[in-house]
Amino acid sequence: MRFLIIIPAHNEEDNLSFTLDSLQKQSHRDFKVVVVNDGSTDHTPEVIRKYTETDTRFETINLQKSEHQPGSKVVNAFKNGLKTQTADEFDVICKFDADIILPEIYLETIGKAFADNPHYGLVGGLLYIEKDGNWVYEGNSNKHHVRGPMKAYRRECFMQIGGLRETLGWDNIDSILLDNLGWKEVVISELHVKLIKVKGADYTIRPADYYGRYFYFLGLNRVLAYIASSKEAMKSKSLSFFFEIIRSYESCRSAKLELKITKEEQKAVNDQRWRVLKKKWLKM
Repeated sequence: MRFLIIIPAHNEEDNLSFTLDSLQKQSHRDFKVVVVNDGSTDHTPEVIRKYTETDTRFETINLQKSEHQPGSKVVNAFKNGLKTQTADEFDVICKFDADIILPEIYLETIGKAFADNPHYGLVGGLLYIEKDGNWVYEGNSNKHHVRGPMKAYRRECFMQIGGLRETLGWDNIDSILLDNLGWKEVVISELHVKLIKVKGADYTIRPADYYGRYFYFLGLNRVLAYIASSKEAMKSKSLSFFFEIIRSYESCRSAKLELKITKEEQKAVNDQRWRVLKKKWLKM
């Protein structure tokens, strides 16, 4: 299988070489990498150049500096990279972050999973972070969800879901939409991907505002948004946090901010959330 790997990179001079080195060391060699320099003001372009000048599988494009908004900025960079390529020439389309280290058999294992299972639409490993000198499971999501830094889509699946959405929650919207279309999302737990930088560290948005906006742009109706907000508030053991999230969510609703999903897709998102909740309630 042939892989197209798009890597958005903004001020990643300290991390990017680890990611690109791990790609050069892959046992599976049939891939192309497009590094999207997204308005970097550090030495990221020089780091990229060391690879594009010595390895024809590596390419780059440069974008102007844009505002750092969770979700939309990285997907915009990804889409700009994708525009430079002919997707039909590839079997797998990947969105990788610029601060991960892949095991040497990552692409080989992903490719075999797709080849052996025609219904697999999205495949990835598990994220690990460094803590007290050891690499431990990140734990920010369940072990059945492929996290944003290491997405690998079967091309046909990627096209059917309409690609990635420039919005907060894009990396959950994709998995819900592909599931609704009959594709399967699979995490291969033995593939440990090292995450160098903790996600969200660059975001300036307040946590309550983040969750409120996230639930809105995910397309959750009011009931589901309130349930999700209560879960986050319980984690924080703060009733005021619940009301702050709701305030943010309702502010988005009042402003009628544009959603990046259709009415039909919004229904699929809500239906999936209800199914998950019903399963949990039945187990209680």
